[in-house]
Amino acid sequence: MMARIQRAIQCVLALAALVWAAYSASTGDVALGAFGLAVLLLIIPSLIAAEYALLLSCRAADTAPKASLAQLLHAGVRETWTNARTFLWRQAWQELAQPDHLPSDCAGKRGVLFLHGYFCNRGLWNDWMFHFRAEGVPYIALSLEPAFGSIEAYAAQIDAALTQLEKVCKSPPVIVAHSMGGLAARAWSVWPGRSAQALRCFTLGTPHRGTVAAHFSPALNARQMRPHSKWLENLEAQEACLPPSRRVALRCFYSHCDNIAMPPSTGAMPGSESTHWPATGHLGLVDDPALQQRVALEITALNTR
Repeated sequence: MMARIQRAIQCVLALAALVWAAYSASTGDVALGAFGLAVLLLIIPSLIAAEYALLLSCRAADTAPKASLAQLLHAGVRETWTNARTFLWRQAWQELAQPDHLPSDCAGKRGVLFLHGYFCNRGLWNDWMFHFRAEGVPYIALSLEPAFGSIEAYAAQIDAALTQLEKVCKSPPVIVAHSMGGLAARAWSVWPGRSAQALRCFTLGTPHRGTVAAHFSPALNARQMRPHSKWLENLEAQEACLPPSRRVALRCFYSHCDNIAMPPSTGAMPGSESTHWPATGHLGLVDDPALQQRVALEITALNTR
């Protein structure tokens, strides 16, 4: 669904650009045409700038390390390119470019389940899937549906994928989740119908205690991610009641330059192992080769335990 939405947005923008260009040409107004082109090209940079302005406004009392102006500028430039690459190409047109990988000889290896965040799909993980396939790591990447439904509604889909990985690999799989995907994994862990196990969940930029950016969307899953939402409170209460054998160990990566999960400390779940990844934006946490390698090494280390 999300790929169709993002392709439709591109088609609408392309049509608007053509109409604008045709009108400008008919009037002979070159400046008017240039203005329309500039508006189109500045959509993503403007959105990123607004997100970083919001980050600056809400980080004063936050416990996360404070990013310098140079770090914010560096992250913002990278985030602009990453957003364009993700939403205009990777997710809109390449959602199925990298198939799931379940080789017949993967018994004993840790299978990986990739979970994307809000307004995304499995295409987000294309680079990860390419490299994990090359390394012989079994994986499944989901496109969570319904796109704007309740986060706990993804639990059955997650459980089915984990069960499949567990059956093929003969060992508990791990989850690698970005943003809302980490909350979906936590919601799965307390789901009454849960049958699968998971050894560990790596979260990248997950707003574990909510994000102020969620106030700008009316979607149900966005409302659930607002700070102090009833849904988040209920999730934490349910997790507290889980027996140790049912709990999934969280391994959190977060950044003080995250332009979506804010304030930045929301990416670090209290009581869990957390690592601050500096000068990196929200989608940048997925696109950072060093972080990808770090997670891959930690997954490999789990195979020796």
